[in-house]
Amino acid sequence: MAAAIDHLVVSCQDLERGCADLEQVLGVALEPGGRHAAFGTHNRLLSLGPDAYLEVIAVDPDAPAPDRVRWFDLDRFSGAVRLTHWAVRVPDIAAAWPDGAVLELERGAYRWAMAVAEDGVLPFDDVHPALLEWRGPHPAAALPDRGVRLAEVVLQAPDPTRLAGLPGSGDPRVRATRGLPRVSARLTGPGGEVWL
Repeated sequence: MAAAIDHLVVSCQDLERGCADLEQVLGVALEPGGRHAAFGTHNRLLSLGPDAYLEVIAVDPDAPAPDRVRWFDLDRFSGAVRLTHWAVRVPDIAAAWPDGAVLELERGAYRWAMAVAEDGVLPFDDVHPALLEWRGPHPAAALPDRGVRLAEVVLQAPDPTRLAGLPGSGDPRVRATRGLPRVSARLTGPGGEVWL
């Protein structure tokens, strides 16, 4: 199994407000997710087809503060709801992330191993994908299909040639371009085409 796009990460300051804003843009409802005790976050989900999904994530105000920085640089996140990261599943997380921490995580029935940056920021100013290896069922299989699909992931970097070879970059939907570090994505669905 090769590395493959797993999900998109949309960050927000308040989960309810962020989901409401995103639902209005996408024209579809998001599904309940859950809580991540290890990072003090919670989420909602949206199917992007049988093997990928979109995750809206925020700091959980009811959770105790974690003993580490939060993933996806959420400790420093501010502003409007927006796409901040992309995640790629790999067949061997230890081989894909040999020099960093790998945490065994769970949320409800789901188990996975995740590469975690010590400071919460992934390489290339967060343009590098978050890497994970599932230890059981994939969440996309349990999500209702609302007809939204991932058409394209665009990776921006001052020198886009440095992004060649990133896990998942061989997917034909992934394109690298010159610019300030940023991840964006084009989705298609019932409401037409949407850029995040």
